[in-house]
Amino acid sequence: MIERLGRFWATVSVILILAAVLLSINQLFYLKLFGFNPIFEAYLYYLLACFVPLAFLLWPAKKSGQIQKVQWYDAILFIVALISFLYLAVNGNRIVLMGWDTTAPTLATIASFLLWIVILEGVRRVAGLVLMLVCLFFSLFPMITGHMPISFLQGIPLDFKTTATSHIMSLNSVLGVPMKTLGNLLIGFLIFGAVLVNTGGGDFFFKLAQSLFGRQRGGTAKVAVIGSAFFGMLSGSAVSNVVTTGSMTIPAMKKSGYKNHYAAGVEATASTGGTITPPIMGSAAFIMASFLAIPYAEIALAAAIPAMLYFLGILVQVDGYAAKNKLIGIPKNELPSFWKTVKESWVYIIATLLLVYLIFVTKNEAQAPYYVSLFLILGAFFRKETRFNFKKAQHLILDGGKLMAEITTILAAVGFIVGALSITGVAFAFSRELIAAAGGSALLILLAGAVTSFILGMGMTVSAVYIFLAMIMAPALVRLGFDPVASHLFVIYWATVSYITPPVALAAYAASGIAKADPIRTGFTAMRLGAVKYIVPLFFVYNPALIGRAEPFEIIITFIFAVLGVWWLSSALEGHLLGIGALTNVFVRIIIGVAGLLAFFPQLLTDIIGLILMAIVYGWYFMRKKKSQFSVSA
Repeated sequence: MIERLGRFWATVSVILILAAVLLSINQLFYLKLFGFNPIFEAYLYYLLACFVPLAFLLWPAKKSGQIQKVQWYDAILFIVALISFLYLAVNGNRIVLMGWDTTAPTLATIASFLLWIVILEGVRRVAGLVLMLVCLFFSLFPMITGHMPISFLQGIPLDFKTTATSHIMSLNSVLGVPMKTLGNLLIGFLIFGAVLVNTGGGDFFFKLAQSLFGRQRGGTAKVAVIGSAFFGMLSGSAVSNVVTTGSMTIPAMKKSGYKNHYAAGVEATASTGGTITPPIMGSAAFIMASFLAIPYAEIALAAAIPAMLYFLGILVQVDGYAAKNKLIGIPKNELPSFWKTVKESWVYIIATLLLVYLIFVTKNEAQAPYYVSLFLILGAFFRKETRFNFKKAQHLILDGGKLMAEITTILAAVGFIVGALSITGVAFAFSRELIAAAGGSALLILLAGAVTSFILGMGMTVSAVYIFLAMIMAPALVRLGFDPVASHLFVIYWATVSYITPPVALAAYAASGIAKADPIRTGFTAMRLGAVKYIVPLFFVYNPALIGRAEPFEIIITFIFAVLGVWWLSSALEGHLLGIGALTNVFVRIIIGVAGLLAFFPQLLTDIIGLILMAIVYGWYFMRKKKSQFSVSA
């Protein structure tokens, strides 16, 4: 990053990033530093002015294997974005009070046109051409909605000028729910993630996973699962998680006996799960809290049980694979001591507990990550290895700033989708027609939503997919009587499966490159390992107890049977069952898989049938074993 920027642009980037952090602290802590107290909309424009221009400094116009210095056209786009957003920020009060989104002065209109182009080019650089084209189509949609051949796609048409000013200056589009979420919640958690990683938190969680699971059979794979889960919560990106942790975990798994494609599949599946695992989930979860107007803590609690089931499914399979192939754990002398790890890294344990306390007990979600980040920075000075110097501080600022610039640019562009559907009124009509087209069938809508989420997830970020479907599909599910949180979580889960599902499977392909394995085979292995992610969303929509939204007794019973269901289903997929060993009979594996699925259903009858099927399986194997022992002794 420093090589591309050079000293001058690196300094400019650091100044903008620090300015954005100070702006956020000033706004969320109500400090009014130097008498500066902008209205919330102006505050969002200031954040955009700090982060969107960085897209042209930190990302080159064309991807290349070589280091590309900042070019003259990068500098022009940077200046245009910076000046235009600052102009709107300074005029924030006038924009809101005088309705500039519909009757803007000439200069503001010109700024709107320029920023329309700038945001689209920025998202192309940071997220790719597909997302840019989707955002471009929706940004133009208000101008063509009056000519759409399908009635429910017809809305209130706007001319070119009004479309531009509505997108940039209304409270529905670029300044809509995604950006409001960024300003209120996301910035702090992104800062916390960057601080935690750069103070050694990633290494601590990886060592902790090694000390806890390394000695068990298949220990390297279990360490990869737990370590990648921890790191995924911090990074929020499945692919970057694979690249970062996979370089350590995949060679270790291969060395211990896991086949190339299996090791890559384990890493890809575990890394993908980080974005759905509380207490820190992906950005889509924070946006979901804003859409539903509920505390983020409620979203995190709802996601806890499904996340536990997801990783349990992976652990059961890697354990079964290790048992079948007689793969032992890592030798004790090669593992870090648990107590030594805890003793040396107490600051991360306290920081995690403090974050959980502030989010779930005090409900101080907006300010919590800043308190914990400050604690981590102060704690880093207690150890020589983590103590900050100028180089480390610069790396922290640029590393965190790059992540914030990426998220900000994406959310600004995705705001075009929200704005187009809101301004034209199509969002409401779309969800109404969706129910009518499905004949009121909830299952059809769920299947259509799953397929749509998967297809969109091939070329768009999880946040973009979620925002689009939260506007058109989730409301349809809510109207049919489904729990709102379950409906929105369903979308998030299915938006992430494309990372491990061929033909796209970006996380699986990234892992296969590290493992030198066949990408398609790796993708299908990752699908099998992550089977829970395909199944659980369908069940928690019908049974909200799976996301903790029921009476305590019902939640406990549901959780117990869900654990059994994951255990049995994963055992059937891997071909190994605890207490029996390798499952060589395909028919028996099918029975165990069916028992696992039955345990997920919310009816007591299906749970009992599942238990009976498993009792038959265990009884049959027990009788065979007894008969075999009798024959040998005879």
